[in-house]
Amino acid sequence: MTNKKNNKYTGIGFKIVLILSMYVLIFLIPGCVPSRPTEEVEILPAERLVAKLEVNRRSIRSFEGTGTLFVRTPQMDNKASFQITLIKPDSIYLAIMGPFGIQLAEALVTKDNFIFYDALHNTAYEGELTEDVLKNIFKIDLPFSDIIDAFVGSVNLTKHLYNPPTKYAVNYNKYVLTYVDSVTNSSTQYMIDIRSLGITNFKTTDASGKVILDGKYSDFDYLQNVSIPYSIDVQDKRQDEDVTIKYKTMKANEPDTYISFSVPKDATIIKW
Repeated sequence: MTNKKNNKYTGIGFKIVLILSMYVLIFLIPGCVPSRPTEEVEILPAERLVAKLEVNRRSIRSFEGTGTLFVRTPQMDNKASFQITLIKPDSIYLAIMGPFGIQLAEALVTKDNFIFYDALHNTAYEGELTEDVLKNIFKIDLPFSDIIDAFVGSVNLTKHLYNPPTKYAVNYNKYVLTYVDSVTNSSTQYMIDIRSLGITNFKTTDASGKVILDGKYSDFDYLQNVSIPYSIDVQDKRQDEDVTIKYKTMKANEPDTYISFSVPKDATIIKW
């Protein structure tokens, strides 16, 4: 039974990666930031900065966006139009469109389950969400909640609310927060614009100092009084992958936000 289960999840990864490669359904999970001339700049201590970042992150309860995905890997260099709807804390809907707005693929991912619909072959794949499935769909090694945050250019700093950063500095117009994991010795650094409190860069390195993830956020706008980037670029150095998200439209906390996704009745359903 164990070997059969392992083969099953291997098949999931291969088939999903193959389909996603065809349609560029790739992950994702930080520019100059527009300033507010009427505001005075206040240099915040680390604990107040982290608290404000968390307030901003939590104030975005839902998000809708359209734009273009640019994907560069050793195997391909493509782009595709997309539509995304996020409803915190447990739903991500992502649609990939081809020429003339033709929908090629859809994915609905929750904390527990996933559905991936291949429109060209009228086939849906559905089952329990696992780390492998999540990574194959979004091409990033992040927990589910972090993927939601990454699409709106935010970072979950809840665990740091009562733990000071390993290093804290103010570098010209940026705050610099650095956290070192005492167990793995990996390090994550965040750069935050002083005026807008938007995260503009992040970098994660391993114990040897080798960069694992490198991200840049730019072209910010204010939604619900929170600075959100129109442009997100993240490089996964481990997989030699570079994914860029360019939003054309963004909305947050709209009262009528909902996810409408149903598989056609004549579709082939494959359960995993």
